[in-house]
Amino acid sequence: MDGSGDDRPDAWEPFGRPLFGGPESRALSRVGVVDIGSNSVRMVVFDGAARSPAYFFNEKVMCALGEGLGQTGRLSPEGRRRALSALKRFAMLGETMGTGPLTVVATAAMRDAEDGPDFRRQIERETGLRPWVIDGAEEARLSAQGVLLGWPGAEGLVCDIGGSSMELAELSGGRVGMRRTSPLGPLKLKDIKGGKKGLTQFIADEIETLAHGMDLSRGRLFLVGGSWRAIARLDMERRGYPLTVLHEYRMTRKSLAATLDWIETVGIDALRTRTGTSIDRISLVPIASLVLRRLVARLKPREIAVSGYGIREGLLYEQMPAELRARDPLVEACRFVEANAARFPGFGKRLYNFVLPLFGAAGPEKRRLIKAACHLHDTAWRAHPDYRHEVCFDTATQANLGGLEHWERVFLGVSLLHRYKNSRAGSRFEPLFALLDPVQMQQAEVLGKAMRFGAMFSSDAPDTLAELRHFPKKKRLELVLDARAEPLFGEVAEARFASLAKALGVETGVRVRRS
Repeated sequence: MDGSGDDRPDAWEPFGRPLFGGPESRALSRVGVVDIGSNSVRMVVFDGAARSPAYFFNEKVMCALGEGLGQTGRLSPEGRRRALSALKRFAMLGETMGTGPLTVVATAAMRDAEDGPDFRRQIERETGLRPWVIDGAEEARLSAQGVLLGWPGAEGLVCDIGGSSMELAELSGGRVGMRRTSPLGPLKLKDIKGGKKGLTQFIADEIETLAHGMDLSRGRLFLVGGSWRAIARLDMERRGYPLTVLHEYRMTRKSLAATLDWIETVGIDALRTRTGTSIDRISLVPIASLVLRRLVARLKPREIAVSGYGIREGLLYEQMPAELRARDPLVEACRFVEANAARFPGFGKRLYNFVLPLFGAAGPEKRRLIKAACHLHDTAWRAHPDYRHEVCFDTATQANLGGLEHWERVFLGVSLLHRYKNSRAGSRFEPLFALLDPVQMQQAEVLGKAMRFGAMFSSDAPDTLAELRHFPKKKRLELVLDARAEPLFGEVAEARFASLAKALGVETGVRVRRS
């Protein structure tokens, strides 16, 4: 994914150096974005120093600005009041956080309402913010770019649902293609007449128009928006899924259909209690479910993926230079963490070169996980020694890291667990281990124990002091020590080397290289 097929020390990455220390990336630090939606108003401040930015600040107010828009043609008076109050707060917060001018976008409610221009002028007058009211095609483009932030090279269709509209955008070759918009937001659909029959027919007609000619040959449907995330969280609840990270959560058509049937039979109060979803959000789920059922029936995606990134992340992506966009978000984020939290920044690169002989047959997708783990291997050193393995596992599985499938999160977690702990038996994380097959689990354990052993040479670079040679057919692992490293191969190092060999199921040999 990072485009590097060469793992020589002098070709660690195709660009030769991390970008987060350069001016191109530093210019993105503390980027503030405000999204004035039909249902919510949200401010996000990104720490944009790495390709996979952290959320320095994230606050949302459910204003329901578009409530009743379909009937009155105007913004909700109460929604206007609440939105303006939130925007005044956000403007002041932006000043205190040093974000520079906030980028403010407004979507369907403000572009469709007859008093939208008046409200925009009021916002400018009373807050100093300058909202950019975008049309549906631009909303679709920015949402699709948000998906690209987390999935470089993503292929398929992006479907972004807001309170008053729903957009589709094609993604192919890492670029946004055809885009379309529709009035299929749950707030607007509340005003459709004719009961459930009339609503269902309206949804069917709109989706047919929206999806006509759109290409889903790549097979994946990316879902963006709070209503979709609420439904995905309910799918997790129904399935008893062990990892509750919504970004990169995958659903099949069959699983989703079962969940949508389940939602119809369970009351709103019960759904809210089981998932902790706000009443404002859960109240829109039944209508959103009707839309999603019809959309999936029409498009027939091979796979459905939930994106935690959308229009706000798309605005950040818009500001990234092309060189930064081309980077792997996972590797760049882990490099950034290492640079700021490890005892020996840069050691992860040398550790990667040291452990790589154990994974000679690994392809690019597996190698990027190995790189990520090596960058993170020493970033929990401040935690109590008894809990470092837990801190590492939680970081890998729960952190805001882009470009990671759920099984990959658990793979990283298990490898980092074994970096600090020899055994995983009895771990509180055992339910999550089910996301790995036996081969993946064994490889994660080997990687963790290899990092645990390699860390014994942290006084210098392990790839210059020692060399691992793995002979899978002979079931043999050899350690070649530089003469300078002999004192480092003490009792503890010997025990860790033996544990690594046991995980590999091989015999060992050690020799010293004399000059």
